Amino acid sequence: MQLTCDLPRHWSKWLSAARRRSGKAGLTTALLCLSVHSLAAQLPGGRAASVDTLAIARVRVRRDSMPIRDAVVRAGATGGRTDTTGTAILRLAAGAHTITVSRIGYRPDTTAINLRRGQDTTIAVTLVEQPSSLEGVVVSSTRGVSRVEDTPLRVEIIDDEEVAEKVAMTPGDIVMMLNETSGLRIQSTNPSLGGANVRIQGLRGRYSLILADGLPLYGGQAGGLGLLQIPPLDLGRVEIIKGSASALYGSSALGGVINLVSRRPGEDREGTALVNQTTRGGTDAVAFFSGPLTLGWGYTLLTGAHHQRQNDLDGDGWTDMPGYERVVVRPRFFFDNGSGRNAFVTGGLTAEDRSGGTIDGRALPGGGVFGQSLRTRRADVAGLARWVVPNAPAADGLRALQGAIVTLRGSAVESRLRHQFGDVRENDMHRTAFGEASIALPRGRSTYIAGVAFQQDSYHNADVSGFDYTFSVPAIFAQTDIDPASWLAISSSARVDFHSEYGTLISPRISLLLRRPADGAFAGWTSRFSAGTGVFAPTPFTEETEATGLTPLARLSGLRAERARSASVDLGGPLNTSIGRLELNATAFASRIASPVAVYDAAGNTADGARRVMLANAPAATMTWGGELLARLVRTLGDEGVDSSDQPTLRVTATYARLRSTECAPVDLGGRCARQEVPLTPRHTAGVVATIETEGRSRVGVELFYTGRQSLDGNPYRVSSRPYAVVGLLGERAFDTVIGRARLFINLENLTNIRQTRYEPLLLPSRGQGGRWATDAWTELTGVTVNGGIRLGFD
Repeated sequence: MQLTCDLPRHWSKWLSAARRRSGKAGLTTALLCLSVHSLAAQLPGGRAASVDTLAIARVRVRRDSMPIRDAVVRAGATGGRTDTTGTAILRLAAGAHTITVSRIGYRPDTTAINLRRGQDTTIAVTLVEQPSSLEGVVVSSTRGVSRVEDTPLRVEIIDDEEVAEKVAMTPGDIVMMLNETSGLRIQSTNPSLGGANVRIQGLRGRYSLILADGLPLYGGQAGGLGLLQIPPLDLGRVEIIKGSASALYGSSALGGVINLVSRRPGEDREGTALVNQTTRGGTDAVAFFSGPLTLGWGYTLLTGAHHQRQNDLDGDGWTDMPGYERVVVRPRFFFDNGSGRNAFVTGGLTAEDRSGGTIDGRALPGGGVFGQSLRTRRADVAGLARWVVPNAPAADGLRALQGAIVTLRGSAVESRLRHQFGDVRENDMHRTAFGEASIALPRGRSTYIAGVAFQQDSYHNADVSGFDYTFSVPAIFAQTDIDPASWLAISSSARVDFHSEYGTLISPRISLLLRRPADGAFAGWTSRFSAGTGVFAPTPFTEETEATGLTPLARLSGLRAERARSASVDLGGPLNTSIGRLELNATAFASRIASPVAVYDAAGNTADGARRVMLANAPAATMTWGGELLARLVRTLGDEGVDSSDQPTLRVTATYARLRSTECAPVDLGGRCARQEVPLTPRHTAGVVATIETEGRSRVGVELFYTGRQSLDGNPYRVSSRPYAVVGLLGERAFDTVIGRARLFINLENLTNIRQTRYEPLLLPSRGQGGRWATDAWTELTGVTVNGGIRLGFD
């Protein structure tokens, strides 16, 4: 593919013409070229570098009549912060400028001025407080460094308070944290071994990309056990992008992105140790340490040891809860010189042994045993460096790049797995190497981003031939973020991946943010619209093959890349009511995946009698659409005039999701198929979580989650699941000890005792597709579970 960027003056007409001429490829080329063209305008020879005469702009920032200190004032590449009088002084070239003013907790403002040579101009800017519970959170998953309320692409945040709550409920993994987020569903892929992945807005888990600090530290296409091996104690927050994000992160992000953002070290040393015990024989011991090292440097360290007893809750001789032993170690080192240069380096080790299948001394329905186990050894290393091109005489040769943000990042991961499926053993190795370089140019109301990336995913199976692969994927990407008015923000991005197996993969995306005025009944309300395409490069790994291994799978032949289109629109904002501050949001979404890979029955059996299967592109698309509603109430309880930090705060979050997802299940390889509901996709889900917390002292919470009926596939006991509701209670109390602050917690999970084996067996009467011995898990497998422990914080 050749990109030509000869832009005529009226580029909007050229963009439309490119779309008509070349379809999606033409549109993507247009978006890339527009970004490059906008970037080029800032380089020597462009209009931005043509004026040498200086003028002075004095910017005075106020809230009502009070000065605001430390507000960021920027005009193109020149910027500064306000002093104690709320004033910042900028020395700018004569001519037209757009000055932007921002500060955490306030809505950003922009002002257009025209400076004359030698002129000293004073500008008054009034900022309005931002009524948002997530004010000041700067998201990193959109590449552009912006606050969550200002980014056109909707990014949902699980903040530090929610993370802390879930740490007390499941300190060993992040499954509950994600499963209780609207639009996300944790789906079991191998009940006997506890494998699981996350479905985003009804799309299968293989389309969801999990990142750590923006890096693929769990592999480019993480297996189903990745979620179960991530302790949340070192997380600062979680950023979630729903819908195709291939324009940002390539072919692994067709369904969305979950970015796990780690906690940063503070100015003082601190530590946390947690011990947890469950009534199902689970034990977690986790520790987190952080603090400064030398000037500019800091560190964090996470260590964890986890154990779970193997359980057969219904007494049929088959594992309902797998047993495991796991150890996790992850150090991180951070650098920040306070002048725009920062970096971090991390490495991680995970070692785990899991066991499932038939319980010792028990047999299958037809006789014999079928043990399952998985041994995991994973290591990774990663790093990131970011700096700002300085405004200094030494940089005169790079004048047009002054103020630009340069980012380099990279990672390498190796996982060695040893599987056992009855008498069949598979030893394999997954490797992912990733590198990226990008530059972001903030220029007034616009930010231009361009970069290159390279990722290589490789797989080698020592026992099953025909499935080894090495995918090398160089890529280029560009993004333009524009705030043409105080009420409008636009983000357009495009990415081209040159996949070694599936060819050139093109992914454009555009997002709009509409803001309401800063005053009035709906102050702070926003509306977003986003549309884009995505591409997924198939591998042998699906939810089905995770449960059976690759031994019963026929060799891949003729697979095509899966291609998606998705769109979403949402509306929401805060309301100040008599009962407290209420935040509302409503979202509608839709997606279409063409050429989805499906599992077919194939001729013949394996040596141990398992029915063979094969992968092929389905003849018709998978269609998904639905909506989400969210309401969050925050109210301080107690007397007015008393410090709110000493009073309890009530937080209530209610969610509802309506989802419809259909696919064309193949009837035969001749192209015939029958449209059906995608299995394990409930049409209705709802939840209510309420907590009363006195900061630093106590927390009490109750939660209720409802899941509607789901279509089932390959289940001989029923064709659709039962609707069910799960209730949980959490209590936590903090007190001081001689060595630090201690928190005792107890969590009562699933008080309604929902357990699939109460309604029908998990064990099949005979071997199913691919040789599996268990049905899909459509609900909880553990029943009532109580866990409790102590979390000790110390300096």
